[in-house]
Amino acid sequence: MDYSKSGNPKGARSTLRGPDHAQKGAPKSVKPPRETKEELLARMKAAAAAAKTDPKA
Repeated sequence: MDYSKSGNPKGARSTLRGPDHAQKGAPKSVKPPRETKEELLARMKAAAAAAKTDPKA
């Protein structure tokens, strides 16, 4: 019996995964650009301050 013909077909192995995934060796690009740690902390502190002053939000 030929077991290679049983089961699900094998998927394509060399296809790209989408516009966000570059090929190996390609320059890194992040769209939209990631926020830095400082920007994240500032945004979190602003949200915490807003939550303290307005508990319904």
